[in-house]
Amino acid sequence: MSEERISKVVCGVIDWSRAPRRAKWWALDADGNAHWFLEPNVAAFTDFWFGEVVDAPTFDFQGDWRTSLAMRPVESSE
Repeated sequence: MSEERISKVVCGVIDWSRAPRRAKWWALDADGNAHWFLEPNVAAFTDFWFGEVVDAPTFDFQGDWRTSLAMRPVESSE
């Protein structure tokens, strides 16, 4: 996923303290529903991975859904 597709502006609107621990992204779909996208898992005894999607609050996001993709900020290791 390219960096220019991930909104840094939206990241400031999202309350990441409300996200599941493994949530990596938040986005709104065309229907106005918001979702957390969790980091991918590799299924045991298989050779594929999958990503889980969990319902999320909209955080009153008012922009275009196509620009809503937000990546979880990297936590400082200080």
